[in-house]
Amino acid sequence: MSSVVEPQPLAIQVTGLGFRVGGAEILTDIDLSVPSGSFLGIIGPNGAGKTTFLNMLSGLLVPSNGSISVEGRDLAGVAPSARARLGMGRTFQTSSLFNALSVFENARLSAQARLGGSANFWRRPRLGDEASNVAREVLEEVGLSKVALRPTESLSHGDKRKLELAILLAAKARVLLLDEPMAGVNTEDVPLLMELIGRLHGEGRTVLMVEHHMAVVVGLADTIAVLDSGRVLATGDPDSVIANEAVQSAYLGQPL
Repeated sequence: MSSVVEPQPLAIQVTGLGFRVGGAEILTDIDLSVPSGSFLGIIGPNGAGKTTFLNMLSGLLVPSNGSISVEGRDLAGVAPSARARLGMGRTFQTSSLFNALSVFENARLSAQARLGGSANFWRRPRLGDEASNVAREVLEEVGLSKVALRPTESLSHGDKRKLELAILLAAKARVLLLDEPMAGVNTEDVPLLMELIGRLHGEGRTVLMVEHHMAVVVGLADTIAVLDSGRVLATGDPDSVIANEAVQSAYLGQPL
């Protein structure tokens, strides 16, 4: 008797997605399926529409056409804050942290927002409250517990990226949208950050990452999608995508 293999549930389903500004087509007919627990790397030349795509997934931009669903729920009309409550977390090319606050306070505010408490950071929290406990746990997980009381602005780029991931953990994000997490990070910090992202993925989270560093993408992603001129040029495992002649042509003059 042959066994039936159940299809893997999808974390993200994108169908016919498009985005226009005036008469310009920024993204056209994007179809992507991201299984739960998988790691999708998105690459492409500058101006290919990669960040625009993440902005639509996270709700910062409204698609001109097409649909986005996360874990089976259609996200049409769902605000960014509501998408976060549904388990979607986003980082940006440029860190979006409260630099004047401590590392601990940044993590605590994320936990506090998820737990339904006040997001007023002028109100001193009880050190033993649940949000504070979560903050300590996630900072320990990303290796920032020793700098928890330092001002966030004093952190290196690499540690700021770790803090961004801690904030997603505090929010209990299951689907991580990472926009160039290695941007501005010193070369010597890249392996440690790769190890952290890989570990978070290995714990069962779905990761969709835009990244220019091909060594990082190949080292972490199980599937790669290539955007070029607003369209999906190729998808597949890293080896097949890198060997694709159309992909090599799109990257002409740029290192793969």
